[in-house]
Amino acid sequence: MKKTLTDDRPMLNAYPDSCGGRLSEMINILKKDELKDTFSSFYILPSIYHSDLDRGFSVIDYDLNEDYASASDLDALSDLGIDMKLDLILNHASTLSPQFQDLLKNGDRSIYADFFIDWNRFWDGYGSLTDEGYIRPDDEYIKDMFFRKPGLPLLMVQMPDGTKKPYWNTFYQEIKELPDGKIRYLGQMDLDINSPLVWDFYRETLERLAGYGAKIIRLDAFAYAPKAPGRKNFLNEPETWDVLSRVGDIASKNDLLLLPEIHASYSEKIYEKISSKGYMTYDFFLPGLLIHCIEKKDPSPLVAWAEELSEKGIRTVNMLGCHDGIPVLDLKGLLSDSQIDELIETIVSRGGYVKDLHGKKNMYYQVNAAYYSALGENDAKMLLARAIQMFMPGKPQVWYLDLFGGKNDYKAVELAGPGGHKEINRSNLSVKDVEEALKKDVVKGQLDLLRLRNTHPAFGPGSRLDISSSGSRLVMTRTAGDHSITLNADLSDSSYRIS
Repeated sequence: MKKTLTDDRPMLNAYPDSCGGRLSEMINILKKDELKDTFSSFYILPSIYHSDLDRGFSVIDYDLNEDYASASDLDALSDLGIDMKLDLILNHASTLSPQFQDLLKNGDRSIYADFFIDWNRFWDGYGSLTDEGYIRPDDEYIKDMFFRKPGLPLLMVQMPDGTKKPYWNTFYQEIKELPDGKIRYLGQMDLDINSPLVWDFYRETLERLAGYGAKIIRLDAFAYAPKAPGRKNFLNEPETWDVLSRVGDIASKNDLLLLPEIHASYSEKIYEKISSKGYMTYDFFLPGLLIHCIEKKDPSPLVAWAEELSEKGIRTVNMLGCHDGIPVLDLKGLLSDSQIDELIETIVSRGGYVKDLHGKKNMYYQVNAAYYSALGENDAKMLLARAIQMFMPGKPQVWYLDLFGGKNDYKAVELAGPGGHKEINRSNLSVKDVEEALKKDVVKGQLDLLRLRNTHPAFGPGSRLDISSSGSRLVMTRTAGDHSITLNADLSDSSYRIS
C-alpha cells in the first residue's frame, strides 16, 4: 500500500443524528464561533448509510441515508475545510442488502450465490451433516476458532424451493415469521472474499466513499474476513495481511488512507504489526491507561507508552471516549491483571456497565460508560485527560458526548432493553442541549485545547514529542521547526498549565 498519510489535526466523532437529529444540525454547530478552528476531520458513523441494525454497522447499501444526511451536507463540510473518516464493513453485509435479497429470491440461480459464505460448501469434507441440514465441523477443525457468540456462527436460510441452506453469520441474527407465513431475516451475513463480485463491491464502495469526500476509511471487522478450516478465523496470517494489502491497493488509487480496526492485547503487538505494514492504527490503550494514571496519580505508564509510539514511529488515531466502550482487554501486558481489575471496578463503581464475551469474567474487553462519568464527572480530570490527549502522538479523535460534557445515560440503556448497554454513551443531544453545554467551563476548556492543537505550529508536520515524569508530575513538549509548546501537569491534583 502507498503510505499516504493524513494530517494529525483533531477529528470529531459522532453519528449523523447525534446533535439535532440530522447531519446539517451538527454542521451548523461546527459553524458556531465557539467551534471555530477546532476540527479538521469528522468521523461520521455508518448510520449515514442505509442500515438496519447495530446503529449503522449492518449496512444495507452505502448510499446516503436521506433521513440523516444529504450530498449538500457533505459539500458544506468540505467548505468548512473538514474532511471525513467513513466506514467500510469488510466482513459482512445486512440480510436486507440487495445482494442477500437477490439470493433469497433466486437461490442458486442468483448472481450473488457465491457472494456470501455457503456453510456446507465451506466445511465439505471437514465434518458430518446433521439432521438440521448443516455440517457440524469435527472438533479438530474448530478448536482454535474464535466465535463471537455461543454455538456455531451460521444462519439457516430458506431458499425459493422451500429448502433451508446454512450461511456463515459471525455477528447478529434474528429470524421472524410474518403473518403471511413468509420469513424475515435480520442479521449481518459474512461475505465470501473468494468471490470476484465481493471485490467488485469493495472497489465500487471505496470509489463511492472517496466521492463523498472521505480521506480515511475505517475497516470494521476486517480480521474476521479470511477464513479456513482448522484456522482460528480471526486474524489468520498471512491471509489477513494479504486481504488488507489488496484493499489497500484499491484505497491508494482513490487517495484513501486505511485505518484497520482491531482489538487485541498489548502483549500481542498487533498494533506494531499493523504499523509496520504502513497503516495507521488505533491507540485503544490510551483511554483506559489515562484513567489509570489519573486515578493513581502516576504518569509513568503513560510516559512509557508515548515513548514507544515516538521511537517506533507508530501512527495512531487516539481517543478518550467513542461509540463503543472503554477498552480494557487491550491493556493486558501494558498494565497488570490486578491493575486492569481495579480500573474496571473504578469505572463500574461510577455507573459503567461491563461488557464480556460469553459471560466469562476473564474475557472482559470493554466497560461501557461516558468518559466524563468514568472520571467521576470531575471537570479537572476531564480537562487534564483532554490536554494529555492533545499532546500525545497521533491524530486525536473526539467523541461528541465527551466534548459536550455528557454523562452516563441510564434511561437510554433502559429503553434499549437487553443488550442495550452501549446506549449509555450515545445520547442524542438537541441543539438546545448543545447550546447549554457550550456555557460550561469543562466544554469551553476542551474547545480551547482543540483549537490550540489544531492551529499551533508546534503540532505541525514533523512535530516531535519529548516526555518525562517525576512522581506525579508530567511534562510533555511538542516541537516542530522553531516552534515548541509544553504541557506541565500534576496528576496529584489534576492541574496543568501550557506554555
